Amino acid sequence: MPTAFITHADCLRHDMGAGHPEQPARLSAIEDQLIASGIDGYLRRYEAPLATDEQLARVHPAEYLRAIREAAPESGTVHLDPDTAMNPHSLTAALRAAGAAVLAVDLVVGNQAQNAFCSVRPPGHHACRARPMGFCIFNNIAVAACHALEAHGLERVAIIDFDVHHGNGTEDIFAGNPAVLMASIFQHPFYPYSGTEMPASNMINVPLAAGAGSKQFQEAVTCHWLPALDEFRPQLVLFSAGFDAHAEDDMAMLQFKDADYRWVTEQVKAVADRHANGGIVSMLEGGYALSALGRSVVQHLRVLAGLN
Repeated sequence: MPTAFITHADCLRHDMGAGHPEQPARLSAIEDQLIASGIDGYLRRYEAPLATDEQLARVHPAEYLRAIREAAPESGTVHLDPDTAMNPHSLTAALRAAGAAVLAVDLVVGNQAQNAFCSVRPPGHHACRARPMGFCIFNNIAVAACHALEAHGLERVAIIDFDVHHGNGTEDIFAGNPAVLMASIFQHPFYPYSGTEMPASNMINVPLAAGAGSKQFQEAVTCHWLPALDEFRPQLVLFSAGFDAHAEDDMAMLQFKDADYRWVTEQVKAVADRHANGGIVSMLEGGYALSALGRSVVQHLRVLAGLN
């Protein structure tokens, strides 16, 4: 079965202003590297649908969804927090990003794709149940997980978050939920300054100090993530795939390389092969050094598409 690549032109129209690192060019940089690497022809493309209120309401309360719709401007830019803004196209982009998560789960669980990568924005893992933050409006990976659990009847879903920032929104939504295991690394202390204060037993959080690189990343995955994942036996694996721990990304201070994203994908794919019939859904989160972002996504996708 093919690897699905899900995106939509509407995600390019969300723009939070000149100089904002979470910019439309992120998706263009990924597209450029897909072509340059020659792997584009190995992917099956899909357009992201709009998420429905029913799909979003599994994660976010109705009052929050109503507040976001009411905040969406008809012109200009509105700030939801100091880092997160909406222009007239942002609501549609956010609905496409969450809709991509739903479609990806449907394709993978429905055996129409072996795995899927969603090249969408805005990202999602900082969005809490009822609070936008950190460039995020809806929590896309949580929408995917809840769709797998509630619409498809899965009993165990794992979320793997290798973004340089802790996925505080995802933890807020799933802490203490025995149907979800979340394994993450993140720079600490660093925004959003969370993830280390007595995390719930289903949260495998491994904070890394500024300057940590491949060695520390591999130790975290090998010693902490993989044993927990094998014990949990997920029926579907979801990636919160942020590529901002790359050494070239000056938004943070970890020192990952392109090859680290290939390696971690290989390790987690082996878990998915053992327990989930290979089923993986990957959602783009961070990554702001455009060349490094594109190259790292290619490494991630090479493994998903079986192009080792």
